[in-house]
Amino acid sequence: MNHIDTLCTQAGYDPKSGDTRIVPISQSTTYYYEQAADVAALFDLAAEGHMYSRISNPTVEVLEKKLAALEGGVGALGVASGQSATLLSVLTITDAGDHIIAMNNLYGGTFTLLSATLGRLGIETTLIDPSASEEEIDGLVKENTKLIFGETIGNPLVDVLDIERIARIAHKHRLPLYVDNTLATPVLCRPIEWGADIVVHSATKYLDGHATSLGGIIVDSGQFDWRASGRHHQLVEPDPNYHGLSYVESFGEAAFIVRARAAFLRDFGTTLSPFNAFLINLGTETLHLRMERHSENALQVARFLKDHPGVEWVAYPGLSGSASKDLADKYLSGGSGIIAFGVRGGSDEAVKFIDSLKLASMVVHLGDLRTHVLHPASMTHRQLSEAQQRASGITPNLIRLSVGIENVADIIADLEQALA
Repeated sequence: MNHIDTLCTQAGYDPKSGDTRIVPISQSTTYYYEQAADVAALFDLAAEGHMYSRISNPTVEVLEKKLAALEGGVGALGVASGQSATLLSVLTITDAGDHIIAMNNLYGGTFTLLSATLGRLGIETTLIDPSASEEEIDGLVKENTKLIFGETIGNPLVDVLDIERIARIAHKHRLPLYVDNTLATPVLCRPIEWGADIVVHSATKYLDGHATSLGGIIVDSGQFDWRASGRHHQLVEPDPNYHGLSYVESFGEAAFIVRARAAFLRDFGTTLSPFNAFLINLGTETLHLRMERHSENALQVARFLKDHPGVEWVAYPGLSGSASKDLADKYLSGGSGIIAFGVRGGSDEAVKFIDSLKLASMVVHLGDLRTHVLHPASMTHRQLSEAQQRASGITPNLIRLSVGIENVADIIADLEQALA
């Protein structure tokens, strides 16, 4: 087993015994203390511990520590969903009137969160093509720009982000790079090693792997110098809600993740259920095995689709001739399980194909051990206008296929009969 395999299979820890095999489900809202001073120290952020399950919980902490280790960060925060992870991570270093830059090939929920919902809160987002030149990106950076956001593997077009290039551009402007690593997971890619500063996950997907539990994770690399950036006063200046402490002064490299918890998880209450954390942690124990099988199956399926006369085009990171093949070879140790392809014809043919599948299920989900399929234009991205869809690469005949870990011959046989 390599280092990642070992971390995946370690179930958790008992803080007192150091036993890595024990994960209790702390299904409790509150905790018992011996002295009033102990509670006061927790609320002043002067001591480590759990004050209330809206803010922290022992079972959730197991998952947080595991993901921090898997991604190579200094700390992590578990929240209610992947959307919560993206929202809280952005709000931790932005205020009304600020600006962010994001890639335009994002998951539909992230797209609308950044481009519409945050806009109503006074935070402006500029969307760019991931292949935009350095000069183009440089020209978009403003005095009030606070971060750059992208996805390791875009959803649903499965294009691979050139993390090292975007990180270099971001750091030139003293900006942190945020990377959503949901589709790759730390088994296939560790964005922090390529320059990412903050990593987010929808733990609902591959980390859980069984379609049982909603959850999100934020991982702080601890590598970004918030003080030197001159752009992120939220982490440097005194916080009146905690008697004037400075997060950078008090928590050093963990300043970001502490503020995300102490300010935003506390106030917004996007809390990860202890039971969901337990199930997601259970899923991570087989993550290294599942990601290998997902990647192997998906590559075989992508090759089948590429040669089928009923398929117009196929996008998969590991496929020879794919636009992202070189970047996949650089950043990924496997292509993951998501394939985007176009059924020959249009929207009607795409829908007929989906309705004809028998093994693959039509669900609004991905990253499950079972094979799933959907039609983004009429489902996950239907809130976008046709122009927005096309700008994001969403065509009427696009199918998103989440390849499971079933026998690959059975998966291909199902696709073949549906295409026929």
